[in-house]
Amino acid sequence: MTASPVKWLQSLWKPRGGANGATADLSTERPYAGASRWRKQLANWLPFRAMADAELLPDQDMLVARSRDLARNNGVTSGAFQTLVDNVVGIGLRLACYPDYRALGRDIAWAEDWSQQVESLWRTWADTTACDAAGRFNFHYLTSLVYRSCIESGEALALPLWLERGDTPFRTCLQLIEVDRLSNPNFTPPTLKLRGGIEMDDYGKPLTYYVRVMQDWMVITGWVNVVGPWQAIPAETEWGRKRVIHVLATDRVDQTRGKPVLSSVIEQFRMLDSYQRTELQSAIVNSLVAGVIETPLDPQAIHELMGGDPNAYLQNKNQWRVQLEGGAIIPLYPGDKLTPFTPTRPAPQYNNFVEAVQRQIGVALGMPYELAIKDFSKTNYSSARAALNEAWRYFMSRRMFLASYWLQPVYCLWLEEAVNAGLIDAPGYYDLRPLYERAKWIGPGRGYVDPMKEAEASQLRMASMTSTLEKECAEQGDDWMEVLEQAAIERERLKQLGLYVEPPPPAPVGSPAEPTVTPVRQKE
Repeated sequence: MTASPVKWLQSLWKPRGGANGATADLSTERPYAGASRWRKQLANWLPFRAMADAELLPDQDMLVARSRDLARNNGVTSGAFQTLVDNVVGIGLRLACYPDYRALGRDIAWAEDWSQQVESLWRTWADTTACDAAGRFNFHYLTSLVYRSCIESGEALALPLWLERGDTPFRTCLQLIEVDRLSNPNFTPPTLKLRGGIEMDDYGKPLTYYVRVMQDWMVITGWVNVVGPWQAIPAETEWGRKRVIHVLATDRVDQTRGKPVLSSVIEQFRMLDSYQRTELQSAIVNSLVAGVIETPLDPQAIHELMGGDPNAYLQNKNQWRVQLEGGAIIPLYPGDKLTPFTPTRPAPQYNNFVEAVQRQIGVALGMPYELAIKDFSKTNYSSARAALNEAWRYFMSRRMFLASYWLQPVYCLWLEEAVNAGLIDAPGYYDLRPLYERAKWIGPGRGYVDPMKEAEASQLRMASMTSTLEKECAEQGDDWMEVLEQAAIERERLKQLGLYVEPPPPAPVGSPAEPTVTPVRQKE
């Protein structure tokens, strides 16, 4: 009689074997070999499985501390972090407003005028320290700090404040908060609705953030894991204005706190750092020994030669010690031989091994080896272009993440104040906010590997209607409207000075250039 489905399912959870269950039958042990608990390669591999916060929160402090230590003391880590910040943020991401003029019942001319007005007002706030509650940095530098915190610590925290300022008509400003200060009050154990210092509703929406209040002893000692006062900050006001901006990239659904980007390769980084330090120390020790003097005399002969004094031989040697330098003559006893010391450090496979580990680390950081280490000596145009294209996809995804969860929320807060202050005309703003708040953020350009080839490719894309001037300018970190306006200004000025020359029509892209024929003078 066939076994019931329930018994068959239960049998899958029991280890199968031969007689008395002593020997496992590997061919029928599990439907999935990767779930085997008996295979030699997998028997000791029993990873921990739990909810996202149960896995992360107990280890978060140590992960962040080690990530920061690598950033402080490891040159590769520090350089890789700076490369990420330079390519994702650079000198800042510029606002380009795109209101949905069709849905608003307007035309494109109105949209262009409205966008230019908003962007001009935004620059008066973002390009100055008026956006910083501490009055120290402009918005572009705050963005760099936020993204660097996301890399090192896995998250960033900011409080939008409303302060009277004498240097700007806007009251909206930002205060960056160290994420270490975000924790459960009195370090109580996490619960279903309070985890990692964030209180949530039944659906996981943040309601309140608990932030440690700064104390003098925190500044002096640096310790934050000591019981002290906490401040409960609502996630937003009663009318929906944000009071906390928590920027983090999550890997799992119920994850409430972030983790450093180095989490998966911290061990490799540490081992590589120790290996390189050991090789360097060994090379220094080996370099201290220039050679070895060998003598054919045995201990009895030396004893007789020195008249019975066993220490006289070494004392005489020390008296004739010379400094090793160019052209030096070294006196030796009869029969002695000087054998050069050949160091074996670094090991012959040192470079290959280090490069292999660094490539693995680069993958975890989302960058090819060449960009992470800044070494393009082994690449040609095609491989460099392929590597940079792959890195650019990662940079763009990180830029979109930063724009969605940091730049856009801040812009919406500022725009709301500007509309309420009467500086921007936006009828029905609160009912049509998504239509007015549409925007793009233009970051630093990707640069060129071969400017001539890539300029021709750009021209071909626009000629074939597969790209636009806006898109091509954005790839290089420029606003197409500003480019056209500046070109018109320069052309008009050249005409005024009588220097303007009409440019020739561009040659068809992809066609071979017409050869230049140089006349040859015939001999008479």
